[in-house]
Amino acid sequence: MCGRYASSRGPEDLAGVFEIEKWDSAEALAPDFNVAPTKEVYAVLDRPLKDAEDRSPVRQLRTLKWGLVPSWAKTPEGGARMINARAETVHEKPAYRRAFTSRRCVIPADGYYEWVTAPEERQLEVEGKKKRPRKQPYFVTPADGSVFAMAGLYEFWRDKTLPDEHPLAWWVTCTVITTEAETTPLAVAPDEGPGTLAEIHPRMPLMLTQDRWDAWLDPSRTDVEDLRGLLEPPPHGLMRAYPVSTAVSNVRNNGPELLKELEGPEEGTLF
Repeated sequence: MCGRYASSRGPEDLAGVFEIEKWDSAEALAPDFNVAPTKEVYAVLDRPLKDAEDRSPVRQLRTLKWGLVPSWAKTPEGGARMINARAETVHEKPAYRRAFTSRRCVIPADGYYEWVTAPEERQLEVEGKKKRPRKQPYFVTPADGSVFAMAGLYEFWRDKTLPDEHPLAWWVTCTVITTEAETTPLAVAPDEGPGTLAEIHPRMPLMLTQDRWDAWLDPSRTDVEDLRGLLEPPPHGLMRAYPVSTAVSNVRNNGPELLKELEGPEEGTLF
């Protein structure tokens, strides 16, 4: 899954990377090194500008809330649980299938965090008692330093308890599509620890390579099988992973120090 990631690039940088035509400086977000569910995040999408006579799609950078709320939901409470959609079933799940055919986006990131899960038999002896070791977080990022373009979906939800003119009457939310983690060796692997992404976690965000951005964002493409073809995992050997401080486990911690590469896992953690 993807439950935490880093997003430090500013709108000017993202505008150049994704050839953005429209973004609102009033919606600019501060660099976030510990993005968590329900936070406001950047998303790249193609759709007509609001109230514009020309209904041609325009490449936009928008701020959306992470955690998709289906348009038919009675309340938005379930959004925090819908931060990920599986690539294998996204086209058929009621919460995602309508967005899959018409409301697709790219969610830019520096990379994502994942915690090594402790097998049941791996425990530490602490004062005569068995205690599970702390999970070691790893940061997974493109080895060449490029943007991690996560495939995503977005949706609109209307709060019917509020009048039309209320600024919170409409929610725009998003979800990250995930796929099976790679089992091939990482482009750059830590000296001590996992050599593949699958050894860290069985799932990972689906990264769209640049050659698929335009097709994925094109709202005129609605054929399900055609779109599913765009969800092929990226070529092998593009990623690196390295251990980072367990401070990232607390969502209140937020700063560039969270991305600092450790020489090895912290004492008391896995690997």
